[in-house]
Amino acid sequence: MGDLKSLMPKKLGFGCMRLPVIGEDTAKIDDKAFCEMVDKYLEQGFCYFDTAYPYHNEKSEEAVKRCIVNRYPREQFFLADKMPVWNVKKTEDYDRIFEEQKRRCGVSYFDFYLLHAMDKARVEETERLGGFERLAERRKAGEIKHLGFSFHDSADVLEEILSNHPELEFVQLQINYYDWDSESVQSRKCYETAVRHNVPVIVMEPVKGGTLANLIGEPEKILKKLDDKATPASFAIRFAASLDNVMLVLSGMSDMEQLLDNTSYMREFQPLNEEEKDAIVRVVDELHKIPTIPCTKCRYCVEGCPKKIVIPSVFDAYNFSVQFGVNEKTRKGYENAVQEHGKASDCIHCGKCESQCPQHLEIRKLLEDVAKTFEDGTSGE
Repeated sequence: MGDLKSLMPKKLGFGCMRLPVIGEDTAKIDDKAFCEMVDKYLEQGFCYFDTAYPYHNEKSEEAVKRCIVNRYPREQFFLADKMPVWNVKKTEDYDRIFEEQKRRCGVSYFDFYLLHAMDKARVEETERLGGFERLAERRKAGEIKHLGFSFHDSADVLEEILSNHPELEFVQLQINYYDWDSESVQSRKCYETAVRHNVPVIVMEPVKGGTLANLIGEPEKILKKLDDKATPASFAIRFAASLDNVMLVLSGMSDMEQLLDNTSYMREFQPLNEEEKDAIVRVVDELHKIPTIPCTKCRYCVEGCPKKIVIPSVFDAYNFSVQFGVNEKTRKGYENAVQEHGKASDCIHCGKCESQCPQHLEIRKLLEDVAKTFEDGTSGE
């Protein structure tokens, strides 16, 4: 299984989840721009494309067919796709969905195929429905070359999966320098678990959804002192790629500028040196020094909120804006936090949340700060 790493000529993969689009509709992929990016990526010796069933409102796979599969010999690139396990209700669904994905992508096989976004509950459901066996049969038939999974849970759960399913050849993990020692994401612990099992790692979210590409203040200055021409994203991607057991780092590239930047330093990849590693440690220290809301996400405040505000998620979005600035990425984080829930400005100052908060936070006042940050100063009465 360790031989998988030797298959990759270069360590940068093209993630097809943030493709260029026409207007604001994520389902309307800009084929011309995507084709130009594909051509530039492949001509530099890179070869790995990663798509999935739900990306771009289920239009990413079809764009891959139009812009890659129909335009290049199949042996010239690796294609990865993923089983949307949340859509599987009965065993036969594995076959139905897999066939649909082959049609969407216009291929007879996938080089890499993953069970998508696995956690403890989804592993148990996949075992109950025979999903591991079903996909192993596809591999035996040559329709899957290499079988693995993407993962969002604790290192203990990962240990369990890798121990119980030695047939899985690789794992895709969220790894970035900000989450490396995070107790919630557990990047380091999950990576070290994979190393113990000798299972190669593909990295997702190396720039944490774009936030590590948008540093401000002292964190930005620290990296600029090292190399004022290097982008913040370059340090984040190289951090992940420098890990010995990482065979590939995915980047969800949205335009040619991002692609040219990523390929410029990954074409002849150089691992981080000691000075760069020390600088990243200082960047993380500085990010943690920035005064953020000390919410522990216990969610006691959510129970009984008459306006259905998911306060920990709203505070998370605010904290990112404090650390990384108010920009497209942090605004999107806030929009996601209030989607189908109450906005910060909906707070009616009833105080139920504060009576439940073990940290004794002034939640009502803090929600006003969040509203001023993301809602142009409108706040509730």
